[in-house]
Amino acid sequence: MENLKVLVVDDEPNIRDLLSASLRFQGHRVLTAANGNEAINQIVDNQPDVVLLDVMLPDISGFGVTKKIRSLGIEVPILFLTARDDTEDKVTGLTVGGDDYVTKPFSLDEILARISAIMRRTGKDQTKSVIVVGELTINEDAHEVTVNGNLVDLSPTEYQLLRYLATNPNRVLTKAQILDHVWEYDFNGEMGIVESYVSYLRKKLDPISTEPLIVTKRGVGYMLKGPKA
Repeated sequence: MENLKVLVVDDEPNIRDLLSASLRFQGHRVLTAANGNEAINQIVDNQPDVVLLDVMLPDISGFGVTKKIRSLGIEVPILFLTARDDTEDKVTGLTVGGDDYVTKPFSLDEILARISAIMRRTGKDQTKSVIVVGELTINEDAHEVTVNGNLVDLSPTEYQLLRYLATNPNRVLTKAQILDHVWEYDFNGEMGIVESYVSYLRKKLDPISTEPLIVTKRGVGYMLKGPKA
């Protein structure tokens, strides 16, 4: 998932701060609003890529905010946040133009996964067709990977893992982040699968690169080395 401009709308400061800190840690730019009117103004003025929108706001409900911005022709993806686990509310949220729904209390990993899913579904997760990081080139249209001009044969999972690292060069990604992005919970938090696939990649990349491309940050995760800015 590319870095996004995310609007967080919630009247509870603790939730705004927690979500903002987590999203910024992921590399996203964060805007905030404490009520519905602020949210509408932020959406119109700053055109966020996605909105995390609390349903129960002090002035205009999240549903009302959504109706308003949809009436203005604004198609920004919206993820509703609510304390009510009510089917009728969920149906209402989706009917007025929301894209997904999360019930409080929620996990930060769930929020990030749902944002990623929304961006894929709505076609907003646009990426460059060719990713170049130093000696590494990933041609997404051809689904090909080369290192110093040498074609590398990768499995689909190896490709997705390498692509995720390459879209975040010189940034340490935790094993949990990698699991969520590449496997999307299929392995229920088994970190060993990440270690195994990093090892597979190294066996294919290291013999044809001038230095190891994937660096281990002990106790944290992995990073793909790229040219310094």
